[in-house]
Amino acid sequence: MGNHARAGRSALLTARRYDESDVRVRPGKGSRPRTKTRPEHKSAETAMVVSVDRGRWGCVLGDDPDRLVVAMRARELGRTPIVVGDQVGVVGDVSGRTDTLARIVRVEERSTVLRRTADDTDPFERIVVANASQLLIVVALADPPPRTGFVERALVAAYVGGLAPILCLTKGDLADHAEFAAAFADLDVPVILAGQDDPLGPVQDVLAGKVTALIGHSGVGKSTLVNRLVPDADRATGVVSGVGKGRHTSTQSVALPLPDATGSGRSGGWVVDTPGIRSFGLAHISPDDVLGAFTDLAAAIEDCPRGCSHLGPPADPECALDRLEGEAARRVDAVRLLLVALNSNEAW
Repeated sequence: MGNHARAGRSALLTARRYDESDVRVRPGKGSRPRTKTRPEHKSAETAMVVSVDRGRWGCVLGDDPDRLVVAMRARELGRTPIVVGDQVGVVGDVSGRTDTLARIVRVEERSTVLRRTADDTDPFERIVVANASQLLIVVALADPPPRTGFVERALVAAYVGGLAPILCLTKGDLADHAEFAAAFADLDVPVILAGQDDPLGPVQDVLAGKVTALIGHSGVGKSTLVNRLVPDADRATGVVSGVGKGRHTSTQSVALPLPDATGSGRSGGWVVDTPGIRSFGLAHISPDDVLGAFTDLAAAIEDCPRGCSHLGPPADPECALDRLEGEAARRVDAVRLLLVALNSNEAW
C-alpha cells in the first residue's frame, strides 16, 4: 500500500465518531438495577408459632387451634430466628390442607424472651420461647429432691426476659412445701401446688387466657401436669409438631392450647411444653440485668461505685443497696441469692 493510501485510511479512522451502536451489551443481562425493596405483604395474616421442625413451622391463625398451617421461612427473612411463641405474618396457602405450605414473611417484635445458654462458658444464647407472659417453674419436693440453685437461675432468666415467674411444686405428698417455698417469699413469687393429688383448679386459674412456658428437670412431673391440663396433649403434640419432615421429640418446645371454658372455640390460653432441662446457663446475663428487673433496686444501684458486683460486704463495702431499709432491704437479701447463683459457674 502506498503512502497516499495509508494517509487516506488514517484520515478516515480519525474522522469517525462513535455512537450507541458501538456499545456492546452482554446477552441475558438486564439493564434494570437491583433493588433492596421488599414487598410489604399487607395482606399477611397474623399467626402464632406453636412448633418448629427442621425448616417447617406450625402456625396457628387468629389464636384458633383448629386453624393450623404449615409454613416455611420466606427467602427475604434470611436466617432470622423464628421460635415457638413468635407472632408472625403468613402469606400463601393458609388453608391448612394436607401437603400445603404457607410462607412466613414477617416476625413481629417480641414482648418477652426466655433465653438460656448451654452453660456459663457458652456465649451462644438459645431462645427457649418468645412472648410468654409467665414462666411456670416446676419443681418436685422429693424424688428427685428440689434444687434451689435451679429455681434461682430460672428466676433470673424470667426477670431479665420480662416473664412473671410462678413456682409450681409437685409431689407434695412426699415432703412439706412450706420450708422450700419460704426461700423465695421476699421475691413475691406465687407458689402453687400441682401434685397428682392436688386439685387442678388453682393451676388452671393462674394459666387461663395467658401464654405460659413450663420448665423443669426430667422426673419432676411436668409431663404429668401437662397431660392433666390438656387432656388430649399426646394427640395435640402429634398434630402441632408433626408439621415438617419429622416428628416432635423432647428436644423441641411445643405450644398446646388450654381448653376454653366459654365454648367459643378459641384457646383458653397456651402452655409451652419445653424439653426437660439438664442445665440452665446464664452466660448472657449480668448482675445489673437482674437488678434492672426490680424498679426500686434499679434506682438504688445508680449510686454504686463503678464495677460494683452488688453482693455487699466484704466484696462491695460501698454498695448502695446496703442503704435500703424495710421491705426493699429484705428484697435485696433475696436478690443477692440470685446473684450468687448467677456467679456460681454451675448451670444446674
